[in-house]
Amino acid sequence: MTLRIDSKKWILYRHINDFGLLCSVAEFLKSFSKTTITREEKDKLAHKLKEVGLYNERNPSMTLDAISHKINQLSYYMFGYQADVDGEDRFLFSPLGNLILKHISDKDKSAKIFLAMLWAIQYQHPHSGTDSVFQIYPFRLIFKLLTDGRLQNKLYAYEVAYAVVFVKNISPETYEDLVNEILELRKLTNEKIAEKFQADKHAYVNSAYEWDYYVSTLLNGAGVLNKTDGEVICKLQHGVTNTLRKVTKNEVKIPNNLLDLIKKLEEEHSFLEKPLLLSDPERLKIDVIKEVYSFYPQSLIDSIGEPENKLKLELLKLPKLIDQYANNNEGEEAYLFEDILVDGFNMFYNVEAKKIGGAGNTDIECLYITKKKKFAVDAKSTKNKLSGVNSGRLSSHREKIGGQYTVVVTPRYVPAVLQDIKSSPIVVIRANTFSEFLYNCIDNDIRKIDFEDFDNIITENLGKDISKNISNLTIERFAMKS
Repeated sequence: MTLRIDSKKWILYRHINDFGLLCSVAEFLKSFSKTTITREEKDKLAHKLKEVGLYNERNPSMTLDAISHKINQLSYYMFGYQADVDGEDRFLFSPLGNLILKHISDKDKSAKIFLAMLWAIQYQHPHSGTDSVFQIYPFRLIFKLLTDGRLQNKLYAYEVAYAVVFVKNISPETYEDLVNEILELRKLTNEKIAEKFQADKHAYVNSAYEWDYYVSTLLNGAGVLNKTDGEVICKLQHGVTNTLRKVTKNEVKIPNNLLDLIKKLEEEHSFLEKPLLLSDPERLKIDVIKEVYSFYPQSLIDSIGEPENKLKLELLKLPKLIDQYANNNEGEEAYLFEDILVDGFNMFYNVEAKKIGGAGNTDIECLYITKKKKFAVDAKSTKNKLSGVNSGRLSSHREKIGGQYTVVVTPRYVPAVLQDIKSSPIVVIRANTFSEFLYNCIDNDIRKIDFEDFDNIITENLGKDISKNISNLTIERFAMKS
């Protein structure tokens, strides 16, 4: 069974094949994270990389483009994501991006963290040109193949280029088809393999070059794969140029120190999982992106012995756990959402939050100590999108505590909700936006989080969704201009 789909394939990033350089870009970028990054700052970044011997541009007039490509590659490999705020492109480091920089000098830990970053890469991807027809976790599939004894726990470069990068989605059945296709390829002579590649040079020249020269080389340097050189099968012409690209039997295997973590990652987050849809009609794209980049697997934390910050882990898991809580409305988990929100609001040094709940009461009562102002928090962990808000009932809840406004925290809602709260002292904030702000405060060791900015945003936007305002606040405070 062929897995080709009109020659569409995974787009594997090919601007850097040096893992050390990639991490250096991230480190320098992190050092700029509290400043404004102008064209001049990008030049400074290029000069810093030159000084340590990690960058030598081939075309001096294209320096800024080269640096931009490197920042894009950081986004591809899940160091962080880019978002537009008031016409400016910002870069916000992900939890795993921050973690790998923390342990960058420890080769074993950094390899395990980068493996987890690869595990998070999905197609559709926010920073990849891969066609939206692909719905797959590409590196999970590659590592699954590398743990398959039938394939001798290895892959050759030509197999990835000819078969793997054309897989658009995966199921137990299509996985078996892929394994069988690879096994059939291994029966062929080099001449027969070359004939297959020559039959559609345009489709295969980029797939061979991207994997063999860039991606597998970078992954070898990161310590997540062991790459061994093999024989050259043939060479393919690249476009209309005289440049030739090699098709090889270079092979990759998994280093022994990662085998246990890979097994646990697969148990926790299977290669068969369906990726999040960037085009989800029920969610804003930025909300999906936030969730994609919030990946922070427990198996990794256990493997590297990272000290646990319980609230930090709960906040990172919050968006994905909301649906789980909603499915257990008759059990104990129905109240976990409220418990985490109490902890979250208590992170503000000048807010005292207390869970109340029960019929006729707000879920959480809060006191903004600085201004001696009370407000209510209503946790809406609904299984489906929040379909409506009873502003009259929320008004009654506020009156009981003497609150000035209500903050409704929910994963998603229908547009009619905004009509329900219009002209009322109520605001809506999406759960992942709230959790992202608090996570970044924790990760940047901000121990005195002031509620003033939140209060200003709320009071200036009563009757509205303040998610975009809080998202912008997060990016402005913790991201750099790229």
